[in-house]
Amino acid sequence: MAHAYTPGLKVLHYSNVKKDRRLPIKGQVNKKKGDLVNADDVVAKTDLPGNVSMVKVANLLNIAPSDINDILMVKEGDLVNKGDMIAQTDGLFGLFKSDVKAPVSGTIESVSDVTGQIVMREAPIPVEVDAYVGGVVSEVIENEGVTISSEAAYVQGIFGIGGESRGVLEVIANKRGDELLIDSINESHTGKIIVGGSFISLEAFKKAVYLNVEGIVIGGFNYFDLEDVLGYTLGVAITGTEDLVTSLIVTEGYGNIKMSERTFDLLKKHNGEFVSVNGATQIRAGVIRPEIIIPLDKKKIPEDKNSTEGNLGIQQGSSVRVIRAPYFGKIGEVVDLPSELQKMESETMVRVANVQINDETFVVPRSNLEMLETD
Repeated sequence: MAHAYTPGLKVLHYSNVKKDRRLPIKGQVNKKKGDLVNADDVVAKTDLPGNVSMVKVANLLNIAPSDINDILMVKEGDLVNKGDMIAQTDGLFGLFKSDVKAPVSGTIESVSDVTGQIVMREAPIPVEVDAYVGGVVSEVIENEGVTISSEAAYVQGIFGIGGESRGVLEVIANKRGDELLIDSINESHTGKIIVGGSFISLEAFKKAVYLNVEGIVIGGFNYFDLEDVLGYTLGVAITGTEDLVTSLIVTEGYGNIKMSERTFDLLKKHNGEFVSVNGATQIRAGVIRPEIIIPLDKKKIPEDKNSTEGNLGIQQGSSVRVIRAPYFGKIGEVVDLPSELQKMESETMVRVANVQINDETFVVPRSNLEMLETD
C-alpha cells in the first residue's frame, strides 16, 4: 500500500510518555529507579556558580598592584557582605585614609598582585528540577537527572508559547466551535488549565494572565496578537523560554478555527483532572510540539495498551489535517494515494492524496498534509 511520511500531531487516549528531567550542570539526583513521583516533586538539584565581580582595588586607591596585599583587610576564601570594608590605606599620619567596600555579598575568590584586582563570587544559585509529570522513575542519569515514564492521555498542539505549567483541567467551552470570551474567565480559574473552543482574543488572554491562569488550550489565535503578548515579533518559531504567567497552546492554527472533534472530546473526557502542559514549539529540524499530558489512574488505563505513537506514515484511511490554503485547518480521511505525479494550479508536478472532508473528496498535495495520530 502506498504511504507518505510527514509530521503528525498526536491525539492519544493512551500513550507511554517518557520525559527526561536533567540539570544544566552535574548535581544531586533525589530519586531512584522505580520511585513514584508527582509533577511537583523535585527530582534533582544543584547550585550554579554565582556571578563574578571584579574589584579594581589598586586603581580605586591609587596604589601599585604589587602593594595590594599590604592594604587588604580580607584574604582568599573569606565571606563578606555588601558594604563591608575589604581594603584601606594607612593615609598620612593616620589621617586621610581611603578604603574600598565590597560591592556585593560573596566570597573572596582570588587576589592578584599583578593586576591589583580582587575577584569576588556571589552566592551559588540553587537550581531544582521537578518531575513535570506524574509517573514512575524509569531511569536514573547519574549526577544529572532522571527519566519519568507516565501512562497518560497525550495531545499535541500545532503552536504554543510559554513553558511548563500544570494544574486542574477545566473545559469552559460547551462546544468545540465556541469562542473563549473575556467574560468566561474569572477568579475561579486561577491556577488552572482552561480549555476553550475555536478562538481567544488578545483581551481575553490578557485577563487570563492577570488572573494567573496557568495555561490555555484553544483552537485558534490571532498571529498578529503574538507581538503584543511577547513584546517582540516572532520570527523563526522557537518558543518555550518566554517569561509568561500563562502558557498558550493552539491546537489548530492561526485564526478562528474549531478545535478538532477528537481533541475536544478527549480533553472534555478528562475535565477536572490534573494535567501538565508545555507551550514549547520548534518548527525547524528537531520538531518540538506543544503538549498536554494527562496522567491516567489505573482504572483508566486500557487493558490493550496499544499506542499509535511512532507511526509516522500516512496511509489510506489515515486521519489528516490540511496545513495550507485553501483547505487550511480542515480534517479529513485519506481515501487514496495515487502513485503518479499530478499537475497543480501552480503548474508544479507533485504527489497528491485524495482526502475526504465532510463527504467531499479533494486533491491535496501530500506536503500540505499533517497526520493526526489517534487511537
